[in-house]
Amino acid sequence: MRAPAISLFLFSLFAIASPQTPTSQTLHSGTDTGLRGLSLDHAGNNLVVWATGSNGVILRSPDAGQTWTRLHIDNADTQDFRGIRSFGDEIAYVFSVGNDNKSHIYKTTDAGESWSTQYSDPRPAFFLDALVCRTEKICFAISDPIEGKFPILHTEDGERWIELPRSSEPAALPTEGLFAASNSSLILCGPNKKDILFATGGPAARVFRSHDDGHSWAVATTPILSGNASSGIFSIACVGRTVVAVGGDYSSPTATNSVAAYSKDLGATWHLSDQPPSGYRSAVIATGPAIWVTVGTTGADTSADSGVHWTPIGHENANAVVAIGPDLVITAGPKGTINQIQIP
Repeated sequence: MRAPAISLFLFSLFAIASPQTPTSQTLHSGTDTGLRGLSLDHAGNNLVVWATGSNGVILRSPDAGQTWTRLHIDNADTQDFRGIRSFGDEIAYVFSVGNDNKSHIYKTTDAGESWSTQYSDPRPAFFLDALVCRTEKICFAISDPIEGKFPILHTEDGERWIELPRSSEPAALPTEGLFAASNSSLILCGPNKKDILFATGGPAARVFRSHDDGHSWAVATTPILSGNASSGIFSIACVGRTVVAVGGDYSSPTATNSVAAYSKDLGATWHLSDQPPSGYRSAVIATGPAIWVTVGTTGADTSADSGVHWTPIGHENANAVVAIGPDLVITAGPKGTINQIQIP
């Protein structure tokens, strides 16, 4: 499980753009695999960035992109790592996806030099979609439905993952599920991140919310496009009681009808965006109290009013996005592409 270093010298990856710098700059991560997971943390004066993707790819940069390390997990070179959650410069969780015992949770505490397998599930239908953490030790993960309910995993010590009681797991509609598009279909909101929300697609685009660590649930139907296996909510994010959801139909990436919605009451009621993003979107984040960025197949958009109106800011294909600051984000996408986008 040693990690050979890959020097990329992406010295401009995280440079703050000047007025003369292009709004978007496309760079390469040193791999041609599709990237869907992103995480970043400050470690002293350094910005540590992690990225994950298909073909067992896990990348880590300890110095704001100047050098990258390709990390390896034993016997996992064919796995599809859809998400990562990192803490500081050494600790990270990653998860792989797939049915038939292909979904696993791994953790490193030594910057990827070694990994422990923390959770595997033998049930053929088990399919991890997202993983989120309240702290380095308190985390949640969710699977597509099994026997009509969404399995939800929980750890309180950062080591042992336990499924919540079946009696408290929320019920799914037939063929309803989550999208493992950017590890952002499950989020924590509210004071101290006490509220758990997750979003679905398929027959309906719904948002489930729990105020008691998953022991009870409420659900709301949103106006985002749904009705087939490729449509629904792909990502949600929150600031205070405002929640923004994006998605659409990934098989019709340029369609703009019903691809974004917002809630002002922590997901209880929903409204379509008055001016939608310019197509299907797979990830959304807040970079400030009212500033949001969403990315997808046809590019990126920003909103200055918490998701009511969206304005295009780039055309690069991207799957995931993280914020460096209020006006600078990093995206990851197909063929190992990493983009830096300056928000106007």
